[in-house]
Amino acid sequence: MMSDVSMAQKAHRVTLAGMLINLVLSASKILAGIAGRSSAMLADGLHSMSDLVTDVIVLFSVRIAFKERDQTHHYGHGKYETFATMIVSFALALVAGGILFNGLLSVAAALQGKLLPKPGFVALIAALVSMLVKELLFRYTIAEGKKIQSTAIIANAWHHRSDALSSIGTTIGIAGAIMLGETWRILDPLAGMVISIFIFKIAWQLGGPSIRQLLEAAPPVKVREEIENIISATAGVMYFHNLKSRYVGKSLAIEVHIKVEKSLSVEVSHNIATAVEVSLRQRFGMDTHVGVHVEPYFEPSAG
Repeated sequence: MMSDVSMAQKAHRVTLAGMLINLVLSASKILAGIAGRSSAMLADGLHSMSDLVTDVIVLFSVRIAFKERDQTHHYGHGKYETFATMIVSFALALVAGGILFNGLLSVAAALQGKLLPKPGFVALIAALVSMLVKELLFRYTIAEGKKIQSTAIIANAWHHRSDALSSIGTTIGIAGAIMLGETWRILDPLAGMVISIFIFKIAWQLGGPSIRQLLEAAPPVKVREEIENIISATAGVMYFHNLKSRYVGKSLAIEVHIKVEKSLSVEVSHNIATAVEVSLRQRFGMDTHVGVHVEPYFEPSAG
């Protein structure tokens, strides 16, 4: 198990590497889009520029997220990471909306008879290079994100993948616009529009869970059932109720009232509660927040 310090350092390193790559790529693609007269490449460059913004957000949020609990954050700082994941998803949605809107304007202009500019080969080369670099960056970032179980790093990895997908569409659109003649120049903005739909989907897949966590939604049914089974299987627990659970960042927070034999001593009752805590932490991680309230069990009265 890596320490929180090691995980924070790894998160910082992978995000910083992405920032530097995005800085070079975004500048190169915007210049290539202008020089190559390609609206798809220009949109692709702006997409990469948005990656820079989210890299900065992730960089600061994960450093805070791995801090220990303190007097002002009794459950730790995990929700900073959840919040960063939500911001990344919003940024993705905005980028997708911008690409879609610009594509619609270009397509409308083409349908009205306006001749779209022919993209240059410099735009095609930039798209190919971007596609390769961003796919490699995605694989590196998501692998590191899974190692340290960071939702923000994983979300940022998918932001890199969305850029790679955008570059695939850009490559197809630019290549078609260059090689198939004037009529097919509409492929350039159409490619961007198609890719924007995929980016919207990624934004929803990332943003939905983070929004639910910030709104204190309970874990999935499967997780709740597993919690219930662990509590029920603990020796000495005769009944439990008032079970509450939620996520604090990547950690679970669980509160429950258990009932034990009323004749048991305080020490024995406490040991049963401790056994519940230990079992839950063994299953869901040592950073799981567990609160167990002990009550005496009374047989239900007949009739």
